[in-house]
Amino acid sequence: MAYLWTKLFHVLFVIAWMATVFYLPRFLVNLAEVGDQPAVRDRLALMGKRLYRFGHVMFGIAFALGLALWFHFGIVGPWLHAKLTVVLLVLAHFIITGRWLKRAAAGGKLPSPTTLRWFNEIPLLLAIAILWLVYFKPF
Repeated sequence: MAYLWTKLFHVLFVIAWMATVFYLPRFLVNLAEVGDQPAVRDRLALMGKRLYRFGHVMFGIAFALGLALWFHFGIVGPWLHAKLTVVLLVLAHFIITGRWLKRAAAGGKLPSPTTLRWFNEIPLLLAIAILWLVYFKPF
């Protein structure tokens, strides 16, 4: 029973983290398009900063619960190493997004809105790979 509760909360916090991963790049697009409107830029930067902080907390809890599943409940297999590799790619995307948000808040230049829209699609492809690995355990 403890295994199922741990897994349930792990998935819940992963969903919360992924919501931030999917939404943060939209702040970047809006910041890149806001032009010369400092009040709007400041508001978007503040909202992005708060969401980024929330995402860090959600990732930390999901990570801790994932470690419990791995070490305490013995979830193992070659598919897990592949999944963790893809999770690291999502985490790298999340960190890059956070750095760009900080740069934008400081008045720095961002990539073009089109580039940022493409950047926004990367986590979806990575999430599909993670789900495929978790559900099908291909190796």
